[in-house]
Amino acid sequence: MALSIRAKAMLFHDPRSCELLQQVERIARSDATTLIIGETGTGKELVARHIHNQSGRRGPFVAVNCGAFSETLIDAELFGHEAGAFTGATQARSGWFEAANGGTLFLDEIGDLSLALQVKLLRVLQERQVVRLGARQPIPLNVRLVAATNVDLHKAIAADRFRSDLYYRLGVATVHLPPLCERSGDILPLARHFIEVYSGKMKLQNVTLSADAKVALLSYEWPGNIRELENVIHFALIVCRDDVIQAEDLKLTGVAHRTQYQYPRQSAAAAAAGGDGFQQQLSALVNSMIESDQADLFDRVEEGLVRTAFETCNRNQVQTARALGISRNILRTHLKRFGLIGFDGGGELAVIGAGGGDGQEVLQH
Repeated sequence: MALSIRAKAMLFHDPRSCELLQQVERIARSDATTLIIGETGTGKELVARHIHNQSGRRGPFVAVNCGAFSETLIDAELFGHEAGAFTGATQARSGWFEAANGGTLFLDEIGDLSLALQVKLLRVLQERQVVRLGARQPIPLNVRLVAATNVDLHKAIAADRFRSDLYYRLGVATVHLPPLCERSGDILPLARHFIEVYSGKMKLQNVTLSADAKVALLSYEWPGNIRELENVIHFALIVCRDDVIQAEDLKLTGVAHRTQYQYPRQSAAAAAAGGDGFQQQLSALVNSMIESDQADLFDRVEEGLVRTAFETCNRNQVQTARALGISRNILRTHLKRFGLIGFDGGGELAVIGAGGGDGQEVLQH
């Protein structure tokens, strides 16, 4: 299975994710040690695999969870050991660094390493060689190291739980993987991907998401990120009926994290700065409308934009035109088209419901 192709289709659909993918692929072409920072369940290992696949390295991809071993065991696991190096070491064994020679070693939860192991890891990165426990002869390495963490390493450094020199050595290239709630354009493509994966295992065919299920998925903040979404879809396939997943089939357990699916007005400062957050929200809204098979989508979006702006500006045409960045004449054409203004008996263009006051004016046509 080509994980790089799967990663593009599965993870990198949202505009922010597409930008991230471009950054990751630029990093992959180098041999730089890479640090991936992101919450649990955001797909850090998948990104690491993508870096390996795009790097051109012919050796293996080896993934190690630093939090899964005891402090004494992980030393031997990472660096290897000779026979008799400790009780129970009846024969020599290579470590994960040697196993990944020529390829990529992915160290997940790097923040869980003890300070003593951090010193050894720093030495390996500096000298590009490893010494097994109980041995004196170093073994040369050609390994690309990719590390990942879900903890704030700056705070760990301040608390003397992580070495600053190791942090700077690991973070030659840094990838910040945002949580799923900040990549809303990825949610429905991911959901469809997991429906396809688990439908095949469960012998189901043509399972779809109802409109209310799509809204529910997009309205949830996903504290467990992609891993939680996968579990939610798996459960929904078990309990859904007639090959349609309804909102009530989704076991969204983090009730306290629910939000209404709405798009807050962007501040003027954010808009002037480019408004990445606004663009993400707009993209997610348009995507959800496309997914819901909205009829006459362009006209509905255009009318909704004009109506909302007109009401927000207290039906004042000058302010509305300024807010939308169009001329007053163009605005008046849209207002007439959507029935928000009309002609009175004397040939004047009147605001519907006008009764005086700013914004309820009578205009000469």
